[in-house]
Amino acid sequence: MASATLNTLASLLQSAVSSRSSVVGRATHAMIIKTIDSPFPTFICNHLVNMYSKLDLLDSAQLLLSLIPAQDRSVVTWTALISGSVQNGHFSAAILHFRNMHHDSIAPNDFTYPCAFKACNSLRSPVTGRQLHGLAIKSGQIHDVFVGCSAFDMYSKIGLKDDANKMFDEMPVKNLATWNAYISNAVLDGNPRKAIDAFIKSRRLSGEPTSITFCVVFNACSDALFLQIGKQIHAFVIRYGYEHHVSVANSLIDFYGKCKDITSAHLVFNNISSHNDVSWCSMVSAYEQNNEGDKACILFLQAMRNNIEPKDFIISSVISACAGISSLETGRLIHSLAIKSCIDGNIFVGSALVDMYAKCGNIEDCEKVFDEMPERNLITWNALLSGYAHLGQSNMAISLFEQMKFEVKPNYVTFVSVLAACSRAGEVKLGMNVFDSMKLRYGIEPGVEHYACVVDMLGRGGMVESAYEFIKRMPCRPTVSVWGALLGSCKVHGYNEIGKIAADNLFQLDPQDSGNHVILSNMFAATGRWEDANLVRMEMKDVGIKKSTGYSWISVKNSIHTFQSKDTSHEQNPEIQSMLTKLKNQMKAAGYIPDTKLSLFDLEEEESESEVWHHSEKIAIAFGLCVIPPGVPIRVTKNLRICLDCHSAIKFISGIVGREIIVRDNNRFHRFKNYECSCRDYW
Repeated sequence: MASATLNTLASLLQSAVSSRSSVVGRATHAMIIKTIDSPFPTFICNHLVNMYSKLDLLDSAQLLLSLIPAQDRSVVTWTALISGSVQNGHFSAAILHFRNMHHDSIAPNDFTYPCAFKACNSLRSPVTGRQLHGLAIKSGQIHDVFVGCSAFDMYSKIGLKDDANKMFDEMPVKNLATWNAYISNAVLDGNPRKAIDAFIKSRRLSGEPTSITFCVVFNACSDALFLQIGKQIHAFVIRYGYEHHVSVANSLIDFYGKCKDITSAHLVFNNISSHNDVSWCSMVSAYEQNNEGDKACILFLQAMRNNIEPKDFIISSVISACAGISSLETGRLIHSLAIKSCIDGNIFVGSALVDMYAKCGNIEDCEKVFDEMPERNLITWNALLSGYAHLGQSNMAISLFEQMKFEVKPNYVTFVSVLAACSRAGEVKLGMNVFDSMKLRYGIEPGVEHYACVVDMLGRGGMVESAYEFIKRMPCRPTVSVWGALLGSCKVHGYNEIGKIAADNLFQLDPQDSGNHVILSNMFAATGRWEDANLVRMEMKDVGIKKSTGYSWISVKNSIHTFQSKDTSHEQNPEIQSMLTKLKNQMKAAGYIPDTKLSLFDLEEEESESEVWHHSEKIAIAFGLCVIPPGVPIRVTKNLRICLDCHSAIKFISGIVGREIIVRDNNRFHRFKNYECSCRDYW
């Protein structure tokens, strides 16, 4: 047969591989059988084995190889079978084929060894990897730069760091791919500084960096938050003309997002001439990481208008953004889109949904998503556990913790939520046992978050002096959260002197936080120490500390309505004021007495009973009652801590109107229902 015909058939087999069309491949094979006498030319056999193995039709590939006479099988034939097995995830089969090739007395070449090393890496098989390394040394192939790089990469990913370093040092030639592998493995090993140093060294020894080089080095800068170094490398990107390369630009967006430089991330995003799925995902994620959830949601909608496929990464990022801004309605919309796209069962999307519903105060949907997930990981369990703890369902959190220990190993974050749950449930003994088990049973060193939970737990139990002694014994320096927990317990239980100590430490750590000054002045006022209360207030004025303006907002039909104290600017203000008056009369009839005793030092300047009544959260709730149908929970978010009077008033409102009211302030969730709050009046 003419060589032109054979070459055409070979080209058709290659086309079948590139288009991943088994139909074209089998049709071409049929044509070969019909037109070419047996035995087929060796290079046609090699193309057939390559085609079947690359298209994941390994049974056909092996059958075809078995029909080739032993003397006609070459290293190309075996390497095609091994390579196809590795590409399709059949790593054990690849090693078996390598062994059979060895038994056939066929020597591997510089294409065979990298495939075999990759199979060992994926199987996490150091014994087989070392055997392959020995064969490569014996055959002299180990000095080939690609074989040596593959052996180094295998040792690195398996975790044999000493072998990897020795392999790298002994390589006579290191090309750019070798340095890229070294930098990438340093990042995966959690050593970004080592990765940056390798990048600098590679610039002195090797040629120009590639897009892969820049991508891996930006991953290193992201992990370590090396903003200034990353900016210098960005200059290299511009110098080598990669600023418009999509993969490099995406890495830059991710880097700037993680380093909280959202302006630079946005500039890079705008400079990309053609955005792909990853570009949109990276920018949405950058907004979400910088607590700009509203912008993340807007950008996500733009991505959908640009026909970007809603994949798991961008969906999970925008769901997390909804969680950050407590946008339940938008979160539900994204949830429905995930269901429509058949990715709601994805473990990352599911975990994000559990977290979103928990942070939006909807524990029922949170539990439902959790129960329906086909697969759960530690993040999923922690999300539900945290939701229970913050929504006041402490007993459920403790019960879940006992259950999850049989499924996954708890981590640092897990114990923060469990200790917070023990604190809010009043389970001091259980909480201390959990705290002690962290290091003894799980080998987790307690951090300041755990110490703050213990201080809060002891304080809630009325053991304020024990909490103070516990702080004195802490091996690390107490933070704002630790002293804040102690100050809160002093406020509740009337320990003014210890409260003064806690407040003084807070003033040093965070001198501009007006909330701590307000709490201390309220404590003094509550016990009639008006001079001390006035002194704290005057100190605030002397150093220029002003209380942040309080805002409350509520989401209705995908619109956010924001209110300030005494706000009358809303277009539905007449209905809001009418609702406030109606509620006030009903509440007074039910026994509510406005708490104006501490109003002078609580939130606003010399508030009267009327002014206390017009705090932003009360206005937001009144608006919600006007526009949200009966039976639907009212969900309000506030940027400051809810005041004593509002907390008392909302308990009355929840019982009078028969509605569940969920308020998320800057400290925790308050779930009001039937004249009670989930926080048990301690926050």
